[in-house]
Amino acid sequence: MSVMKHRLTRAALGTAVAAALVAPAFASGFLPSGDFGARVERWLGSLSEPLFGVKRPLAESAPATTGAYRTPTQSAADQVALAHGLRAEYLTRNAADLTDMMAFFPAHNPTHLVACVEGGRATLANGKLNPAVQRIRLSDGQVETVLRGMSRCDGIRTTPWGTILATEETTDGGAYEIHDPLHVTEQSVLDRATGSVSDAAHIAKRTALPTMAWEGLIVLSSGVVIGGDELRPGSPADADGGAIFKFVPATPHVATGEIGSLVDSPLAAGSVYAMQVSCVDDKQQYGQGCEIGNAAWIAVNAATARGDANTNGATGYYRPEDLEMDPVFKDEANADAVRFCWTNTGNEDGKNYSEVVCGVDSAPLTASNTQRTVVVNRFVEGDTDFNSHDNLAFQPGSGNLYVVEDHDNGDVFACLKDGSDRDIKTDGCIKVLSVKDSSAEPTGFIFSPDGRTAYVSIQHSDDTNMPLVDGYATDDVVRITGFDTVR
Repeated sequence: MSVMKHRLTRAALGTAVAAALVAPAFASGFLPSGDFGARVERWLGSLSEPLFGVKRPLAESAPATTGAYRTPTQSAADQVALAHGLRAEYLTRNAADLTDMMAFFPAHNPTHLVACVEGGRATLANGKLNPAVQRIRLSDGQVETVLRGMSRCDGIRTTPWGTILATEETTDGGAYEIHDPLHVTEQSVLDRATGSVSDAAHIAKRTALPTMAWEGLIVLSSGVVIGGDELRPGSPADADGGAIFKFVPATPHVATGEIGSLVDSPLAAGSVYAMQVSCVDDKQQYGQGCEIGNAAWIAVNAATARGDANTNGATGYYRPEDLEMDPVFKDEANADAVRFCWTNTGNEDGKNYSEVVCGVDSAPLTASNTQRTVVVNRFVEGDTDFNSHDNLAFQPGSGNLYVVEDHDNGDVFACLKDGSDRDIKTDGCIKVLSVKDSSAEPTGFIFSPDGRTAYVSIQHSDDTNMPLVDGYATDDVVRITGFDTVR
Protein backbone atom coordinates (compact mmCIF):
# COMPACT_ATOMS: atom_id res chain seq x y z
CA MET A 1 0.00 0.00 0.00
CA SER A 2 1.07 3.61 -0.51
CA VAL A 3 2.41 5.86 2.22
CA MET A 4 -0.71 8.00 1.89
CA LYS A 5 -2.95 5.08 2.76
CA HIS A 6 -0.91 4.45 5.89
CA ARG A 7 -0.63 8.05 7.03
CA LEU A 8 -2.30 7.66 10.39
CA THR A 9 -1.85 10.19 13.14
CA ARG A 10 1.03 9.58 15.54
CA ALA A 11 -1.44 8.98 18.37
CA ALA A 12 -3.42 6.48 16.29
CA LEU A 13 -0.25 4.63 15.39
CA GLY A 14 0.79 4.48 19.02
CA THR A 15 -2.61 3.09 19.97
CA ALA A 16 -2.43 0.51 17.19
CA VAL A 17 1.05 -0.64 18.21
CA ALA A 18 0.07 -0.89 21.87
CA ALA A 19 -3.05 -2.90 21.00
CA ALA A 20 -1.11 -5.26 18.76
CA LEU A 21 1.49 -5.86 21.43
CA VAL A 22 -0.75 -6.14 24.46
CA ALA A 23 -3.84 -7.90 23.10
CA PRO A 24 -2.15 -11.33 22.75
CA ALA A 25 -0.97 -11.10 26.35
CA PHE A 26 -4.45 -10.45 27.71
CA ALA A 27 -5.99 -13.09 25.47
CA SER A 28 -3.69 -15.82 26.73
CA GLY A 29 -3.32 -14.58 30.29
CA PHE A 30 0.42 -14.01 30.13
CA LEU A 31 2.96 -11.90 28.29
CA PRO A 32 4.17 -13.26 24.95
CA SER A 33 7.52 -15.00 24.89
CA GLY A 34 10.57 -12.93 24.09
CA ASP A 35 11.76 -9.55 25.30
CA PHE A 36 9.03 -6.89 25.33
CA GLY A 37 11.41 -4.04 24.48
CA ALA A 38 12.81 -5.95 21.51
CA ARG A 39 9.27 -6.51 20.25
CA VAL A 40 8.59 -2.78 20.45
CA GLU A 41 11.78 -2.06 18.47
CA ARG A 42 10.70 -4.50 15.76
CA TRP A 43 7.29 -2.84 15.57
CA LEU A 44 8.93 0.54 15.26
CA GLY A 45 10.95 -0.74 12.32
CA SER A 46 7.89 -2.21 10.64
CA LEU A 47 6.18 1.19 10.86
CA SER A 48 9.14 3.13 9.44
CA GLU A 49 7.27 4.24 6.32
CA PRO A 50 4.37 6.05 8.01
CA LEU A 51 6.49 7.24 10.95
CA PHE A 52 9.79 8.16 9.29
CA GLY A 53 9.09 8.31 5.57
CA VAL A 54 11.54 5.53 4.68
CA LYS A 55 10.43 2.08 3.53
CA ARG A 56 12.54 0.04 5.97
CA PRO A 57 15.32 0.93 8.42
CA LEU A 58 18.93 0.05 7.79
CA ALA A 59 19.35 -3.27 9.58
CA GLU A 60 23.11 -3.17 10.22
CA SER A 61 25.94 -0.68 10.20
CA ALA A 62 28.35 -0.86 7.29
CA PRO A 63 31.19 -3.37 7.85
CA ALA A 64 34.68 -2.10 8.60
CA THR A 65 37.14 -1.46 5.78
CA THR A 66 40.91 -1.32 5.76
CA GLY A 67 43.31 0.89 3.87
CA ALA A 68 42.44 3.65 1.41
CA TYR A 69 38.84 2.82 0.54
CA ARG A 70 37.96 5.93 -1.45
CA THR A 71 38.77 5.93 -5.20
CA PRO A 72 37.94 8.22 -8.17
CA THR A 73 35.69 5.61 -9.83
CA GLN A 74 33.30 4.86 -6.96
CA SER A 75 29.61 5.68 -7.09
CA ALA A 76 27.88 7.55 -4.30
CA ALA A 77 26.24 4.27 -3.29
CA ASP A 78 29.76 3.02 -2.50
CA GLN A 79 30.06 5.68 0.19
CA VAL A 80 26.92 5.10 2.26
CA ALA A 81 24.61 2.23 3.19
CA LEU A 82 21.03 3.51 3.24
CA ALA A 83 17.60 2.60 4.53
CA HIS A 84 15.36 1.04 1.89
CA GLY A 85 13.84 3.61 -0.43
CA LEU A 86 16.66 6.16 -0.10
CA ARG A 87 19.07 6.89 -2.97
CA ALA A 88 22.50 8.52 -3.04
CA GLU A 89 24.27 10.62 -5.64
CA TYR A 90 27.25 12.94 -5.49
CA LEU A 91 26.70 16.65 -5.20
CA THR A 92 30.47 17.05 -5.44
CA ARG A 93 33.67 15.09 -4.88
CA ASN A 94 35.74 18.28 -4.73
CA ALA A 95 34.73 19.81 -1.41
CA ALA A 96 37.80 20.57 0.68
CA ASP A 97 38.96 17.89 3.11
CA LEU A 98 37.25 18.19 6.51
CA THR A 99 34.13 19.79 5.08
CA ASP A 100 31.84 19.91 8.09
CA MET A 101 28.63 21.78 8.84
CA MET A 102 26.70 23.38 5.99
CA ALA A 103 23.98 26.00 5.53
CA PHE A 104 21.65 26.72 2.63
CA PHE A 105 21.94 30.09 0.94
CA PRO A 106 19.73 31.97 0.40
CA ALA A 107 17.59 30.56 3.18
CA HIS A 108 14.53 30.48 0.91
CA ASN A 109 14.83 28.94 -2.55
CA PRO A 110 18.53 28.18 -1.98
CA THR A 111 20.99 27.92 -4.85
CA HIS A 112 24.05 26.91 -2.80
CA LEU A 113 25.33 25.15 0.26
CA VAL A 114 27.85 27.23 2.18
CA ALA A 115 30.17 24.92 4.10
CA CYS A 116 32.73 25.20 6.88
CA VAL A 117 36.05 23.39 6.37
CA GLU A 118 37.47 22.18 9.67
CA GLY A 119 41.15 22.24 8.75
CA GLY A 120 43.65 24.18 10.80
CA ARG A 121 45.12 27.47 9.64
CA ALA A 122 48.05 26.74 7.34
CA THR A 123 49.89 28.03 4.30
CA LEU A 124 49.67 25.50 1.48
CA ALA A 125 52.39 24.50 -0.96
CA ASN A 126 50.77 26.75 -3.59
CA GLY A 127 51.17 29.73 -1.26
CA LYS A 128 47.49 30.04 -0.42
CA LEU A 129 45.98 29.82 3.05
CA ASN A 130 43.77 26.86 3.90
CA PRO A 131 40.19 26.94 2.57
CA ALA A 132 37.80 27.73 5.44
CA VAL A 133 34.42 28.62 3.92
CA GLN A 134 33.28 27.29 0.55
CA ARG A 135 30.08 27.54 -1.48
CA ILE A 136 28.79 24.56 -3.41
CA ARG A 137 26.29 25.17 -6.21
CA LEU A 138 23.29 22.87 -5.89
CA SER A 139 22.65 22.66 -9.62
CA ASP A 140 26.01 21.20 -10.61
CA GLY A 141 28.22 20.85 -7.51
CA GLN A 142 30.67 23.59 -8.50
CA VAL A 143 32.88 24.45 -5.51
CA GLU A 144 34.31 27.93 -4.91
CA THR A 145 36.27 29.16 -1.91
CA VAL A 146 34.76 32.16 -0.16
CA LEU A 147 37.17 32.64 2.75
CA ARG A 148 40.59 31.29 3.71
CA GLY A 149 42.66 31.34 6.87
CA MET A 150 40.19 30.55 9.63
CA SER A 151 41.20 27.75 12.00
CA ARG A 152 38.88 24.71 12.18
CA CYS A 153 35.77 26.36 10.76
CA ASP A 154 32.82 24.28 11.95
CA GLY A 155 29.55 25.92 13.00
CA ILE A 156 27.86 27.87 10.20
CA ARG A 157 24.44 29.46 9.75
CA THR A 158 22.55 31.66 7.33
CA THR A 159 21.24 34.58 9.37
CA PRO A 160 17.66 35.86 9.08
CA TRP A 161 19.07 39.12 7.66
CA GLY A 162 20.85 37.38 4.79
CA THR A 163 24.49 36.95 5.88
CA ILE A 164 26.59 33.90 6.73
CA LEU A 165 27.93 33.42 10.26
CA ALA A 166 30.93 31.07 10.25
CA THR A 167 32.66 30.04 13.47
CA GLU A 168 35.82 28.25 14.62
CA GLU A 169 36.03 25.11 16.74
CA THR A 170 39.24 25.81 18.61
CA THR A 171 40.17 27.17 22.04
CA ASP A 172 40.41 30.76 20.78
CA GLY A 173 37.63 30.27 18.24
CA GLY A 174 36.08 33.36 16.74
CA ALA A 175 32.99 34.13 14.67
CA TYR A 176 33.07 35.76 11.22
CA GLU A 177 30.09 37.33 9.47
CA ILE A 178 30.07 37.37 5.67
CA HIS A 179 27.84 39.70 3.66
CA ASP A 180 26.93 38.68 0.07
CA PRO A 181 28.58 35.22 0.30
CA LEU A 182 27.62 34.28 -3.27
CA HIS A 183 29.94 36.98 -4.63
CA VAL A 184 32.71 37.15 -2.03
CA THR A 185 35.47 34.93 -3.46
CA GLU A 186 39.02 34.00 -2.42
CA GLN A 187 39.23 36.38 0.51
CA SER A 188 41.37 35.72 3.60
CA VAL A 189 41.59 36.19 7.33
CA LEU A 190 44.91 38.00 7.54
CA ASP A 191 45.27 37.92 11.32
CA ARG A 192 43.00 35.81 13.53
CA ALA A 193 43.95 37.65 16.72
CA THR A 194 43.07 41.10 15.45
CA GLY A 195 40.34 40.00 13.06
CA SER A 196 42.02 41.69 10.11
CA VAL A 197 40.56 40.47 6.80
CA SER A 198 41.24 41.17 3.13
CA ASP A 199 37.72 42.49 2.44
CA ALA A 200 36.46 44.44 5.46
CA ALA A 201 33.42 45.68 3.54
CA HIS A 202 32.02 42.14 3.35
CA ILE A 203 33.70 40.19 6.19
CA ALA A 204 33.90 41.06 9.88
CA LYS A 205 35.10 39.18 12.93
CA ARG A 206 32.34 39.47 15.51
CA THR A 207 34.25 39.95 18.76
CA ALA A 208 31.05 40.67 20.69
CA LEU A 209 30.26 36.95 20.41
CA PRO A 210 31.98 34.54 22.83
CA THR A 211 35.47 33.21 22.20
CA MET A 212 35.18 29.42 22.45
CA ALA A 213 35.27 26.18 20.46
CA TRP A 214 32.15 26.79 18.37
CA GLU A 215 30.12 24.13 16.64
CA GLY A 216 26.33 24.18 16.90
CA LEU A 217 24.44 27.44 17.07
CA ILE A 218 21.10 29.04 16.30
CA VAL A 219 20.53 32.60 15.14
CA LEU A 220 17.14 34.14 15.87
CA SER A 221 15.53 36.94 13.87
CA SER A 222 16.21 39.32 16.77
CA GLY A 223 19.95 38.68 16.54
CA VAL A 224 20.07 36.43 19.60
CA VAL A 225 22.64 33.65 19.13
CA ILE A 226 22.71 30.48 21.26
CA GLY A 227 25.66 28.11 20.89
CA GLY A 228 27.71 25.52 22.73
CA ASP A 229 31.41 25.31 23.62
CA GLU A 230 32.81 21.98 22.37
CA LEU A 231 34.78 21.16 25.54
CA ARG A 232 35.00 17.98 27.59
CA PRO A 233 35.05 17.93 31.42
CA GLY A 234 38.54 18.03 32.89
CA SER A 235 39.94 20.30 30.16
CA PRO A 236 41.74 21.85 32.00
CA ALA A 237 41.79 19.75 35.16
CA ASP A 238 38.62 20.04 37.28
CA ALA A 239 36.83 22.14 34.64
CA ASP A 240 33.15 21.34 34.31
CA GLY A 241 32.95 20.87 30.53
CA GLY A 242 31.41 22.95 27.79
CA ALA A 243 28.78 25.57 28.59
CA ILE A 244 25.85 26.79 26.51
CA PHE A 245 26.14 30.51 25.75
CA LYS A 246 23.69 33.19 24.67
CA PHE A 247 24.50 36.44 22.89
CA VAL A 248 21.90 39.20 23.25
CA PRO A 249 22.38 42.07 20.78
CA ALA A 250 22.62 45.63 22.04
CA THR A 251 20.12 46.59 19.34
CA PRO A 252 17.77 43.73 18.48
CA HIS A 253 17.08 43.28 14.79
CA VAL A 254 13.49 44.14 13.83
CA ALA A 255 13.57 44.72 10.08
CA THR A 256 12.74 42.08 7.50
CA GLY A 257 14.75 41.16 4.43
CA GLU A 258 18.49 41.37 3.85
CA ILE A 259 20.66 44.07 5.37
CA GLY A 260 22.46 46.49 3.10
CA SER A 261 25.86 46.17 4.77
CA LEU A 262 27.57 44.67 7.79
CA VAL A 263 27.12 47.86 9.81
CA ASP A 264 23.41 47.00 10.00
CA SER A 265 24.00 43.59 11.59
CA PRO A 266 22.82 43.04 15.18
CA LEU A 267 25.96 40.98 15.82
CA ALA A 268 28.15 44.06 16.00
CA ALA A 269 27.53 44.68 19.72
CA GLY A 270 25.85 42.97 22.62
CA SER A 271 26.30 40.95 25.80
CA VAL A 272 27.17 37.31 26.44
CA TYR A 273 25.73 34.95 29.06
CA ALA A 274 26.28 31.32 30.05
CA MET A 275 23.49 28.95 30.99
CA GLN A 276 23.25 27.86 34.62
CA VAL A 277 20.72 25.13 35.32
CA SER A 278 18.99 25.03 38.70
CA CYS A 279 17.49 21.95 40.34
CA VAL A 280 14.79 23.98 42.07
CA ASP A 281 12.27 26.57 40.95
CA ASP A 282 12.79 29.40 43.42
CA LYS A 283 16.53 30.05 43.34
CA GLN A 284 19.74 29.14 41.54
CA GLN A 285 20.73 25.86 43.16
CA TYR A 286 23.34 24.56 40.75
CA GLY A 287 26.29 22.20 40.48
CA GLN A 288 26.68 18.45 40.17
CA GLY A 289 23.39 16.69 39.56
CA CYS A 290 21.76 19.82 38.18
CA GLU A 291 22.38 19.34 34.45
CA ILE A 292 18.63 19.40 33.75
CA GLY A 293 15.87 21.58 35.18
CA ASN A 294 15.22 25.33 35.22
CA ALA A 295 17.96 27.51 33.81
CA ALA A 296 18.98 31.14 34.16
CA TRP A 297 21.77 33.04 32.36
CA ILE A 298 24.88 34.42 34.10
CA ALA A 299 26.92 37.25 32.59
CA VAL A 300 30.36 36.50 31.14
CA ASN A 301 32.89 38.48 29.15
CA ALA A 302 32.94 37.61 25.45
CA ALA A 303 36.74 37.37 25.22
CA THR A 304 37.05 35.16 28.32
CA ALA A 305 33.70 33.38 28.07
CA ARG A 306 34.97 29.85 28.68
CA GLY A 307 36.94 30.67 31.83
CA ASP A 308 34.26 32.98 33.18
CA ALA A 309 31.59 30.33 32.70
CA ASN A 310 33.57 27.77 34.67
CA THR A 311 34.47 30.22 37.44
CA ASN A 312 30.95 31.57 37.82
CA GLY A 313 29.19 28.21 37.98
CA ALA A 314 27.75 27.75 34.51
CA THR A 315 26.52 24.23 33.79
CA GLY A 316 29.12 22.14 31.95
CA TYR A 317 28.37 19.29 29.54
CA TYR A 318 30.50 16.60 27.89
CA ARG A 319 31.47 18.16 24.56
CA PRO A 320 28.38 20.04 23.35
CA GLU A 321 28.57 19.84 19.57
CA ASP A 322 25.79 20.60 17.14
CA LEU A 323 22.90 22.77 18.36
CA GLU A 324 19.75 23.20 16.27
CA MET A 325 16.41 24.98 16.58
CA ASP A 326 13.24 22.89 16.40
CA PRO A 327 11.36 24.34 13.39
CA VAL A 328 7.98 22.85 14.29
CA PHE A 329 7.94 23.78 17.98
CA LYS A 330 5.12 26.10 18.91
CA ASP A 331 3.98 27.38 22.27
CA GLU A 332 0.42 28.56 21.76
CA ALA A 333 0.62 30.79 24.85
CA ASN A 334 4.02 32.33 24.03
CA ALA A 335 4.99 33.13 20.45
CA ASP A 336 8.50 34.16 21.56
CA ALA A 337 9.44 30.74 22.99
CA VAL A 338 12.00 28.68 21.07
CA ARG A 339 13.13 25.08 21.49
CA PHE A 340 16.75 24.22 20.79
CA CYS A 341 18.47 20.85 21.06
CA TRP A 342 22.13 19.95 21.24
CA THR A 343 24.35 16.89 21.40
CA ASN A 344 26.70 16.01 24.26
CA THR A 345 29.08 13.60 22.55
CA GLY A 346 30.37 11.87 25.66
CA ASN A 347 32.97 9.10 25.50
CA GLU A 348 31.80 5.70 24.32
CA ASP A 349 35.04 4.04 25.52
CA GLY A 350 34.19 5.34 28.98
CA LYS A 351 30.64 3.94 28.64
CA ASN A 352 29.24 7.46 28.35
CA TYR A 353 27.12 6.85 25.26
CA SER A 354 26.15 10.49 24.69
CA GLU A 355 22.84 12.28 24.67
CA VAL A 356 20.68 14.90 23.01
CA VAL A 357 19.44 17.57 25.42
CA CYS A 358 16.74 20.12 24.59
CA GLY A 359 15.89 23.45 26.14
CA VAL A 360 12.87 25.70 25.75
CA ASP A 361 13.73 29.38 26.19
CA SER A 362 10.54 31.29 26.95
CA ALA A 363 12.19 34.72 26.68
CA PRO A 364 15.14 34.67 24.25
CA LEU A 365 15.91 38.39 24.62
CA THR A 366 16.03 38.03 28.40
CA ALA A 367 19.22 37.01 30.18
CA SER A 368 19.27 37.20 33.97
CA ASN A 369 20.84 35.24 36.80
CA THR A 370 17.56 35.34 38.71
CA GLN A 371 14.98 34.73 35.99
CA ARG A 372 14.84 31.04 35.09
CA THR A 373 13.59 31.37 31.51
CA VAL A 374 14.81 28.01 30.13
CA VAL A 375 13.63 24.48 30.89
CA VAL A 376 16.22 21.81 30.02
CA ASN A 377 15.65 18.04 29.71
CA ARG A 378 17.19 15.02 28.01
CA PHE A 379 15.54 13.94 24.78
CA VAL A 380 17.72 11.09 23.38
CA GLU A 381 20.06 8.79 25.31
CA GLY A 382 22.72 6.75 23.53
CA ASP A 383 23.61 3.07 23.77
CA THR A 384 26.28 0.64 22.57
CA ASP A 385 25.10 0.88 18.95
CA PHE A 386 23.94 4.52 18.87
CA ASN A 387 26.51 6.77 20.49
CA SER A 388 28.97 9.67 20.16
CA HIS A 389 26.16 11.97 19.02
CA ASP A 390 27.51 14.92 17.05
CA ASN A 391 25.43 16.55 14.30
CA LEU A 392 21.67 17.11 14.35
CA ALA A 393 19.08 17.94 11.71
CA PHE A 394 15.36 18.45 12.15
CA GLN A 395 13.41 17.26 9.13
CA PRO A 396 11.05 20.00 7.91
CA GLY A 397 7.46 18.84 7.90
CA SER A 398 7.74 15.79 10.14
CA GLY A 399 9.80 17.41 12.89
CA ASN A 400 11.75 14.14 13.25
CA LEU A 401 15.28 14.64 14.55
CA TYR A 402 18.21 13.06 12.69
CA VAL A 403 21.22 12.35 14.91
CA VAL A 404 24.70 11.76 13.45
CA GLU A 405 27.46 9.76 15.15
CA ASP A 406 30.96 11.16 15.60
CA HIS A 407 33.16 8.20 14.79
CA ASP A 408 34.51 6.16 11.89
CA ASN A 409 31.87 4.15 10.02
CA GLY A 410 29.44 6.50 11.76
CA ASP A 411 25.68 6.01 11.50
CA VAL A 412 22.74 8.39 11.20
CA PHE A 413 19.58 7.66 13.19
CA ALA A 414 16.13 9.21 12.77
CA CYS A 415 14.25 9.90 16.01
CA LEU A 416 10.56 10.60 16.46
CA LYS A 417 9.16 13.56 18.32
CA ASP A 418 7.79 12.94 21.80
CA GLY A 419 4.16 11.89 21.56
CA SER A 420 1.33 11.91 24.08
CA ASP A 421 2.85 9.20 26.26
CA ARG A 422 4.00 9.90 29.79
CA ASP A 423 7.71 10.39 29.15
CA ILE A 424 9.30 13.49 27.62
CA LYS A 425 11.77 11.73 25.32
CA THR A 426 11.75 10.66 21.71
CA ASP A 427 9.23 7.92 20.97
CA GLY A 428 11.92 5.87 19.21
CA CYS A 429 14.80 5.91 16.73
CA ILE A 430 15.78 3.87 13.66
CA LYS A 431 19.03 3.62 11.73
CA VAL A 432 18.90 5.16 8.24
CA LEU A 433 22.51 5.63 7.07
CA SER A 434 25.97 4.21 7.68
CA VAL A 435 29.28 5.35 6.20
CA LYS A 436 31.11 2.52 4.43
CA ASP A 437 34.64 3.94 4.70
CA SER A 438 36.21 3.19 8.08
CA SER A 439 38.58 6.16 7.70
CA ALA A 440 35.63 8.55 7.41
CA GLU A 441 32.60 9.76 9.33
CA PRO A 442 29.34 11.49 8.40
CA THR A 443 28.91 15.13 9.27
CA GLY A 444 27.07 18.29 8.27
CA PHE A 445 23.81 16.41 7.68
CA ILE A 446 21.17 18.90 6.54
CA PHE A 447 17.70 18.73 4.99
CA SER A 448 16.47 20.82 2.08
CA PRO A 449 13.64 23.22 3.00
CA ASP A 450 11.01 20.75 1.74
CA GLY A 451 12.40 17.93 3.91
CA ARG A 452 12.67 15.47 1.00
CA THR A 453 16.38 15.72 0.26
CA ALA A 454 19.36 15.59 2.61
CA TYR A 455 23.03 16.37 2.15
CA VAL A 456 25.92 14.85 4.12
CA SER A 457 29.69 15.25 4.05
CA ILE A 458 31.79 12.07 4.13
CA GLN A 459 34.54 13.65 6.16
CA HIS A 460 38.32 13.01 6.26
CA SER A 461 38.53 9.86 4.15
CA ASP A 462 41.98 8.42 3.53
CA ASP A 463 42.73 10.24 0.26
CA THR A 464 45.77 8.23 -0.82
CA ASN A 465 44.02 7.33 -4.08
CA MET A 466 42.53 10.78 -4.73
CA PRO A 467 44.00 13.83 -6.49
CA LEU A 468 44.34 17.19 -4.77
CA VAL A 469 42.11 20.08 -5.79
CA ASP A 470 43.68 23.54 -5.53
CA GLY A 471 46.51 22.02 -3.50
CA TYR A 472 44.17 20.48 -0.90
CA ALA A 473 42.70 17.06 -0.23
CA THR A 474 38.97 16.57 -0.79
CA ASP A 475 35.75 15.21 0.68
CA ASP A 476 32.59 13.88 -0.93
CA VAL A 477 29.29 15.65 -0.34
CA VAL A 478 26.44 13.23 -1.02
CA ARG A 479 22.85 14.11 -1.88
CA ILE A 480 20.25 11.65 -0.51
CA THR A 481 16.74 11.54 -1.91
CA GLY A 482 13.64 9.45 -1.28
CA PHE A 483 12.53 10.91 2.07
CA ASP A 484 8.84 11.45 2.70
CA THR A 485 7.78 14.24 5.04
CA VAL A 486 5.34 12.27 7.17
CA ARG A 487 3.53 14.12 9.93
